[in-house]
Amino acid sequence: ESSTPGGDPFVRVGSEIKPGQPLCIIEAMKLMNEIESDIAGTIVEVYGGNGKPVEYGDRLFKVRKKG
Repeated sequence: ESSTPGGDPFVRVGSEIKPGQPLCIIEAMKLMNEIESDIAGTIVEVYGGNGKPVEYGDRLFKVRKKG
Protein backbone atom coordinates (compact mmCIF):
# COMPACT_ATOMS: atom_id res chain seq x y z
CA GLU A 1 0.00 0.00 0.00
CA SER A 2 2.91 2.38 0.59
CA SER A 3 6.53 2.79 -0.43
CA THR A 4 7.75 2.43 3.18
CA PRO A 5 6.52 0.28 6.09
CA GLY A 6 3.97 2.30 8.06
CA GLY A 7 3.88 5.02 5.40
CA ASP A 8 0.81 6.55 3.82
CA PRO A 9 -0.79 4.35 1.14
CA PHE A 10 -0.41 5.32 -2.52
CA VAL A 11 -4.21 5.37 -2.91
CA ARG A 12 -7.31 5.01 -0.74
CA VAL A 13 -11.00 4.57 -1.47
CA GLY A 14 -12.10 7.83 -3.09
CA SER A 15 -8.66 8.66 -4.51
CA GLU A 16 -8.65 10.13 -8.02
CA ILE A 17 -6.10 8.32 -10.20
CA LYS A 18 -4.57 8.97 -13.61
CA PRO A 19 -2.61 6.82 -16.07
CA GLY A 20 0.93 6.11 -14.92
CA GLN A 21 0.18 6.85 -11.25
CA PRO A 22 1.61 4.29 -8.77
CA LEU A 23 -1.13 2.30 -7.00
CA CYS A 24 0.87 -0.19 -4.93
CA ILE A 25 4.03 -2.27 -4.76
CA ILE A 26 4.04 -6.05 -5.10
CA GLU A 27 6.99 -8.14 -4.01
CA ALA A 28 7.73 -11.11 -6.25
CA MET A 29 10.82 -13.25 -5.71
CA LYS A 30 12.46 -10.53 -3.61
CA LEU A 31 11.89 -7.90 -6.35
CA MET A 32 9.68 -4.90 -5.64
CA ASN A 33 7.31 -4.20 -8.55
CA GLU A 34 5.48 -0.87 -8.64
CA ILE A 35 1.99 -1.31 -10.11
CA GLU A 36 0.80 1.72 -12.08
CA SER A 37 -2.68 2.66 -13.24
CA ASP A 38 -3.41 2.43 -16.95
CA ILE A 39 -6.68 4.40 -16.72
CA ALA A 40 -8.08 7.56 -15.15
CA GLY A 41 -10.79 7.18 -12.54
CA THR A 42 -11.68 6.88 -8.86
CA ILE A 43 -10.74 4.07 -6.47
CA VAL A 44 -14.03 2.47 -5.32
CA GLU A 45 -12.63 -0.49 -3.38
CA VAL A 46 -9.24 -1.84 -2.29
CA TYR A 47 -9.07 -5.64 -2.24
CA GLY A 48 -6.75 -7.61 0.03
CA GLY A 49 -4.56 -5.57 2.30
CA ASN A 50 -1.06 -4.52 3.16
CA GLY A 51 1.24 -7.54 3.45
CA LYS A 52 -1.40 -10.00 2.23
CA PRO A 53 -0.31 -12.48 -0.45
CA VAL A 54 -1.79 -12.17 -3.95
CA GLU A 55 -1.83 -14.53 -6.92
CA TYR A 56 -1.53 -13.78 -10.61
CA GLY A 57 -4.92 -12.55 -11.83
CA ASP A 58 -6.18 -11.43 -8.39
CA ARG A 59 -8.07 -8.16 -8.29
CA LEU A 60 -6.26 -5.43 -6.43
CA PHE A 61 -8.59 -2.44 -6.88
CA LYS A 62 -12.06 -1.63 -8.10
CA VAL A 63 -11.97 1.57 -10.16
CA ARG A 64 -14.80 3.72 -11.53
CA LYS A 65 -13.48 4.81 -14.91
CA LYS A 66 -13.51 8.55 -15.64
CA GLY A 67 -15.53 9.71 -18.61
